[in-house]
Amino acid sequence: MASRVIPVDPFDLVIFGGTGDLARRKILPSLYRRYRDGQMPEDARVIGCARAELDDRSYRELVRAALEEFVAKRKRDPEMIDRFLQKISYIRLDATGTVGWKELAKSVRKGVIRAFYFSVGPGLFAALAQHLHQYKITDAEARIVVEKPFGHDLKSARELNSVLAQSFDERHIYRIDHYLGKETVQNLMAVRFGNILFEPLWNAQYVDHIQITVAETVGVAGRGGYYDKAGAMRDMVQNHMMQLLCLIAMEPPSVFDSDAVRDEKLKVIRALDPVAPEDLVRGQYRREGDIPSYQEDVGNPDSTTESFVAMEVHVSNWRWTGTPFYLRTGKRLRARESEIAIMFKDPPHSIFGRQEARSGNVLVIRLQPNEGMVLNVTIKEPGPGGMRLIEVPLDMSFAEALGEEGADIPDAYERLIMDVIRGNQTLFMRGDEVEAAWAWTDPIINGWEERGDLPLPYDPFSSGPEDALMLMHRKGRRWREISDDL
Repeated sequence: MASRVIPVDPFDLVIFGGTGDLARRKILPSLYRRYRDGQMPEDARVIGCARAELDDRSYRELVRAALEEFVAKRKRDPEMIDRFLQKISYIRLDATGTVGWKELAKSVRKGVIRAFYFSVGPGLFAALAQHLHQYKITDAEARIVVEKPFGHDLKSARELNSVLAQSFDERHIYRIDHYLGKETVQNLMAVRFGNILFEPLWNAQYVDHIQITVAETVGVAGRGGYYDKAGAMRDMVQNHMMQLLCLIAMEPPSVFDSDAVRDEKLKVIRALDPVAPEDLVRGQYRREGDIPSYQEDVGNPDSTTESFVAMEVHVSNWRWTGTPFYLRTGKRLRARESEIAIMFKDPPHSIFGRQEARSGNVLVIRLQPNEGMVLNVTIKEPGPGGMRLIEVPLDMSFAEALGEEGADIPDAYERLIMDVIRGNQTLFMRGDEVEAAWAWTDPIINGWEERGDLPLPYDPFSSGPEDALMLMHRKGRRWREISDDL
């Protein structure tokens, strides 16, 4: 199956924080891969901006080193890399001062799409937006890209939205969440709304419950300063997992465009019930052998920040009332995986008599690693000896279904950056979405702080605290094992 690549229009992309970790690991390698595959036009340009004392030549060497480190060897074409680097330039710039801004104003071309990637901390967003406006670097169609965190709570999110709105219209602000750029996340919408098979069953009448798991094996060493102020709830649930929940629970939009999709997601967030204390489990990984504890990783022996959270969530609308959503995320867990599991109800009556406990029909949507989907169905076990039922997977893994193309799925940042250039905001969060998510999250955090709840300790490379298992066991359900295969 041949890949169909449609080049975007000519653009100038300015990366503030162009020497930073995100630029080196994700943004610049993603741009190279899009150039290599023919989607980035020859007359596109990338301008890196940072405070470092560099010139074009030394910055290009930095970019070359980043490509060597973060682009797979089979995709590193020396000739293509050389051509790509010729599109790269550098301007030394002070985000809060005057250095570099006049030079940037002269460098950005007229008559092409202008995009500005704020690959910096949120504390610099206001200064960057104001300087872009002050030096008349942006035009009426200029776009800005901002990374999470989109605030620390509802108050700060509103302040941030207000600052950005002073210089940019909402339709030109792209709040990037790389989870929404994953192939499987988008295929979730295609499976739901492009097939008659699933959508009639996608409701409380046929779905017993839904599990969303985002598990990581790494700890927080290296990110301790940020993470200890955020925790799993702010770092993962309020944004990534909230977006996944919305895409699962939303009603079909009238058309597939940015505002129609985001209107439906917003309705889901506003329909979320408050989370009761008994439906919430927080955890913190402890030391085991040579593996340091969370408190050691963040350098705070008194930290009560959670590295794990699990909760039962309910969406109060006609489609989902009575069907719980179970969310679970954490650090130092058994395996690295992100998945959504739609657990369908059993038939109302079994004609086969008593059988061993089975998992029933489950649609598993794997985001990482090995993106793909599997539907477990019940069949008769082959061979004589009576009617014995077993579960078999109908595998929709992209690598097998689509051959080489499926095995070469673009990185989420590749898709999202090109969507910015196209002006397509469907996979980006809108300001009211962000505020609604914080309006639901804040009372949960305030609740455990007021009660003085402490996170429960759990062993590294486990499934988290035992109480998280009981969160489902008391309802006669169980989590899918974190190490379960697709």
